[in-house]
Amino acid sequence: MKIKVAVIQDSPIFFDKEKTLQKVATLVKTYARQGCKLLVFPESFVPGYPRGFDFGAKIGSRTDAGRQLYADFSAASIDLETDDRSRLEKLAKAQNAYLVLGVTEKNRTNGSLYCSMLYISPTHGLMGVHRKIKPTGTERLIWAEASGESLVTFDTKIGKLGGLICWENYMPQARMAMYQKGVEIYIAPTADSREEWTATLKHIALEGRCFVLGCNQYYTKNMYPEKYTETVASEPENLCPGGSIIVSPLGKVIAGPLYGKAGALIAELDLEDVTRSKLDFDVIGHYARPDIFEHLVHGQPDTYREK
Repeated sequence: MKIKVAVIQDSPIFFDKEKTLQKVATLVKTYARQGCKLLVFPESFVPGYPRGFDFGAKIGSRTDAGRQLYADFSAASIDLETDDRSRLEKLAKAQNAYLVLGVTEKNRTNGSLYCSMLYISPTHGLMGVHRKIKPTGTERLIWAEASGESLVTFDTKIGKLGGLICWENYMPQARMAMYQKGVEIYIAPTADSREEWTATLKHIALEGRCFVLGCNQYYTKNMYPEKYTETVASEPENLCPGGSIIVSPLGKVIAGPLYGKAGALIAELDLEDVTRSKLDFDVIGHYARPDIFEHLVHGQPDTYREK
């Protein structure tokens, strides 16, 4: 089976959920019209990855301004118990495309925010959510960490989907949790634009014998609203140059990396390449050595299967 995909490297309308969702809709319609059946968006595209923000916090103290900034960020985040969910489901259905959208998600049960990846089917709506199990560095100030139930995978009409967000991909056991489910299209939204990140994604493709879709924002400092200018005064103008990429199961770059501009990487993936790549290496097959190793993931759900 062959599937046409689009990896969207763009910028949100920062901290404005409504305008960013409108932009998501425009981008989805644009690339769905070009025949793309899977569209991937960057980490926390809604309402934006808050690069350069300290939320007024240092060890031992927090400021009132920082608390208000967090409240603003929370107010602009996605709430899946509102029409945020239904409008995304309707978008996927109308464009007959699968969406994987990076968001900051507001959880009503515990009041926390999560760095999440929404998997939306054109026929089944929201299939599930991956929530980052380990935010990196000071991300832990704003995002809670999820448990094994967020290590989700999806057996869909366009292949087996799964993945991790940003530096979760440096966690070998988290990667293995994806591989064990037979992931064919591994999705890795990020805020990392280093050259080293490209090497990471090529390694994952080779290790997992899967396609890897790495997706980052393109963002400059002048894209922040004027009210946040002082907050990021010491940051470089080119906050995030991108680096989105598509890699084959043999670690070969199919498209990208894309730097220095907004755009999309479009490629046709032949899922039989996954099978071909496993002739000489299969991390969950003939290279697994279950007589020596055992990998247990607490709470990981069964693969979601579209009927």
